[in-house]
Amino acid sequence: MKSRKDKIMKVGKIMDGRKRSDITVGTKVKVVQKPHQRSGELTEGVVAKLLTKSANHPHGIKVMLEDGIVGRVKEVIG
Repeated sequence: MKSRKDKIMKVGKIMDGRKRSDITVGTKVKVVQKPHQRSGELTEGVVAKLLTKSANHPHGIKVMLEDGIVGRVKEVIG
């Protein structure tokens, strides 16, 4: 059974960063860096490189932003 969140994601096209196919180089995203995982502090930037090789990841796809910051995508902005 699909959760309410899954239903909202399909209807509203909200992308949370767990599917690699939703993220491409040049996409604007919000990531959480390793030192900020506990606080949940997000950093906004543009994807320069996809680091996660699998099609999806439960904690978010790992990317490198154009300014060199590495983190897991928590939100896809566009």
